[in-house]
Amino acid sequence: MAFTPLNALSSFIAVARRRSFAAAARDLGVSTSALSQSVRQLEARLGVTLLTRTSRTVALTDAGQRLVENAGPAVDQALESLKTVSARPGEITGRVRLSVPTVAVSLVVARLLPRFLERHPKVEVEVQAENRFVNIVAEGFDAGIRLSEAIERDMVQVRLTPPGRFVVVAAPSYLERRGAPQRPEDLLQHDCLCIRTDVGGARYAWELERGKKEWRVPVHGSVTTNDPELMRLLAEAGVGLLYSFEPLVADELRRGALRIVLEDYAAAVPGFFLYFPSRSQVSPAFRAFVDVARELSVGSKQRVR
Repeated sequence: MAFTPLNALSSFIAVARRRSFAAAARDLGVSTSALSQSVRQLEARLGVTLLTRTSRTVALTDAGQRLVENAGPAVDQALESLKTVSARPGEITGRVRLSVPTVAVSLVVARLLPRFLERHPKVEVEVQAENRFVNIVAEGFDAGIRLSEAIERDMVQVRLTPPGRFVVVAAPSYLERRGAPQRPEDLLQHDCLCIRTDVGGARYAWELERGKKEWRVPVHGSVTTNDPELMRLLAEAGVGLLYSFEPLVADELRRGALRIVLEDYAAAVPGFFLYFPSRSQVSPAFRAFVDVARELSVGSKQRVR
């Protein structure tokens, strides 16, 4: 790999986003040693350390973090521009990278992507589904999808769903066996399907509210997971209480397989939003994606009324 600052910069950004020389080398189609040499040459040229390396991990230094955030979007834009050169007039090509929480996959992404790809089949879409909070600029995502309270204020936001609730539900068989909790504190005496967070691996404390009062209940139970589908199936089987975004269990509630308990304490949330930096250089592919997302947004606003 011949050394040029731009080649080296692209190599560094790939490593920084993957947090791995081996994974970045596979993505770029080069050897790990060549990639490492390129990044070291860039560090020598700049006179700063961009990455701290151990036998198992790669982490960004403060200088490396600044370089990724400042240069990453521009490099992405340049690479996307190269892809559009061979496109026919009016044809949109390129790639859109999204960071989404698992709960939004079936509710939002599975509805949005078919419509988008039908119109723009030459665009590649990469969806990274995980529940940790992601710095979308530093990690090279075009946009993220989150509940609005988790979005930084300087981001452009496009509504994708109407407001909703997080509810506690249970199967009739569980309620016959254990009874229904009447207050948030009663959850401590019940078998709950515990949620393992992606940040630190701690169990998630269920959030409830009534008026201006809020509760965070450190529930416990025999099963802990981060898989919403497994939790739903176990709740239907009567294993324990489930804490869920209400639209995810709407079908089960309609047919009586699950029932809401503690409804007066259900936590309201503003809904899911697509978000992206207000100052980012938007590629044609992502601009087209936002246009389709705004169509979904119009439908959401109509349902809110």
